Amino acid sequence: MTGRTSRMRRVGRLVPSRRRSGAEGRPARGAQPKVVALGGGHGLSASLAALRRITGDLTAVVTVADDGGSSGRLRDELGVLPPGDLRKALAALCGDDDWGQTWARVIKHRFESRGELHGHAVGNLLIVALWEQLGDHVQALDLVGKLLGAHGRVLPMSAVPLELQALVRGHDPAAPDEVTTVRGQATVALTPGEVQSVHVVPEDPPAVPEAVEAVLDADWVVLGPGSWFSSVIPHLLVPELLQALQETKARRVLSLNLAPQPGETDGFSPQRHLEVLARHAPKLALDVVLADEAAVPDRDSLADAAKRLGATVELAPVASPDGCPTHDPELLAAAYDRIFRMHGRIGPWR
Repeated sequence: MTGRTSRMRRVGRLVPSRRRSGAEGRPARGAQPKVVALGGGHGLSASLAALRRITGDLTAVVTVADDGGSSGRLRDELGVLPPGDLRKALAALCGDDDWGQTWARVIKHRFESRGELHGHAVGNLLIVALWEQLGDHVQALDLVGKLLGAHGRVLPMSAVPLELQALVRGHDPAAPDEVTTVRGQATVALTPGEVQSVHVVPEDPPAVPEAVEAVLDADWVVLGPGSWFSSVIPHLLVPELLQALQETKARRVLSLNLAPQPGETDGFSPQRHLEVLARHAPKLALDVVLADEAAVPDRDSLADAAKRLGATVELAPVASPDGCPTHDPELLAAAYDRIFRMHGRIGPWR
């Protein structure tokens, strides 16, 4: 039996074990929904900042392909998972009280110097130190979350650092029709060309078992918003995690970005984001696609693209009122809450 076959069969045997049970195994009346959010970077942080306002049972599953900045330097020097997106997720889960906001600022603080510490974030160093002390990714992140008073759990999607590779047309402006392989998340995110597809190296990375179990045990799984090719789609390139996303009884909501990302998805319509997702995971079905109503110029085309994935479209004002292309936590929370209430709840958690 190959390593991949063994792992895939193990995923198939996983049985949700942490659901608060009432009669016939359904969630106990009055329980909160179990929500798992997948992504990375600022997009995942926005989603977590909203979701922690409406549920106390929240797990973030975070990409581990970052190779830039402080994370990239620690990854290259120590061979560890890139901690930056994990740190951002933990900061987003910090409470609004003095304790939570103080720790959020501390772990985001970056040193400024003329030496080797320049640019390193305190939270990155703390996470890596605990990994080395404990020898366990999940235990260390749980401990950091406890220290911060985080309103949820943060898990890496894979137990090994991944390299993101993309097929890009026109990465070299001098050869606009040439398709080349671009390596590294930081490079893919900033390519001036058109990304055709992405994959990860190693091609069959192991998923973190706790992340797989969280997806199988969830009531709702939220994918996006975030950098489409470098933060959202990579979750679909980890076979065990993709299988869990396909087999879970949870409802799946895809949260679209407010605007195309320069370079990576420049010129993409909302519906094209769905088409790209479907090409990378053709068997993955969705239940709801959430988009800002002002960011959808062609509602019928988006509805058609969502229908092909088994989903309906929910339009809501989720953008920051100041006009910046960022999600407002309160508005996004209201949109998620309405979706959770109205779209086929698994259990009577309200």
